[in-house]
Amino acid sequence: MVLIRRAEERIAEMVESGEVRCPCHLYIGQEAIAAGVCAALRAEDTVWGGHRSHGHYLAKGGSLTGLFGEVLLKSTGCAGGRGGSMHLAATEVGIFGTVPIVAGTVPLAAGAAFAYKMRGEDTVAVAFFGDGALEEGHVHESMNLAALYHLPLVLICENNLYASHMHWSERRVADNLHRAGEFHSVPGERADGNDVGEVYRAARRAIERARKGEGPTLMECRTFRWRGHVGASFDLDVGVERQGELAEWLLRDPLKRLTDQLIERGVGDLALREQAIDLRISGAVAAARCASHPSPAQAEAACAR
Repeated sequence: MVLIRRAEERIAEMVESGEVRCPCHLYIGQEAIAAGVCAALRAEDTVWGGHRSHGHYLAKGGSLTGLFGEVLLKSTGCAGGRGGSMHLAATEVGIFGTVPIVAGTVPLAAGAAFAYKMRGEDTVAVAFFGDGALEEGHVHESMNLAALYHLPLVLICENNLYASHMHWSERRVADNLHRAGEFHSVPGERADGNDVGEVYRAARRAIERARKGEGPTLMECRTFRWRGHVGASFDLDVGVERQGELAEWLLRDPLKRLTDQLIERGVGDLALREQAIDLRISGAVAAARCASHPSPAQAEAACAR
């Protein structure tokens, strides 16, 4: 969680200075979800993220060098510097490409889960998406298909209350996203997305259910992103002020909550761990800055593959 937070804060600084010029959707405030879910997965399980997926990428084991190289559009980036912030890939750890199209992750994850079932594997596919994605038709088509064929699929709705700049109450009658799969016979559960332990336990239950052939589960993880829909600004979404909830959610900081719990349990080297993470990030940034941009020939060859 600290790795995600520090990496995102560094990217935010680079966005504000103009060094990073591709659109960046930051994950600050939501770290417990990616960390909790990915801690319950095996190396061969796959995750399918969207436009706000730096956290998913790092939690599943993607390299810092690959992340910073990609946001700086360098040849050392995880997608060869051709995709930028929203197109991350690390097939060696189960990330076959993040998708900026809203809800585009869900049918891809369902298709992967279908393949695992057809091959007789006990691999699980996890789709991460925001609350706005549950208003897209192909999410419901994918849930119905997954339920019908008992696919090993886990659906993680990261409900940060806003779809771009619109609060859920402006788009829905009831606060009931965890029940969105009921019509398709997909069980749902709501978890505190700022409590990494609660997220982990709920994810483990859903993943074990999927691995045993019992079908998909929808998890709604309630959280709040600290920065805007895109970019580094606080509490501002594409030029529209949010409803002033940020101060309240800062008090629910998932990192502080976990830090307090660890200190209470006698873990005493947290500062040293954070310093080591900061050094890793500085090294990854320095390496990315020194790397070259992909040549036209490299980009053409990659597209041909």
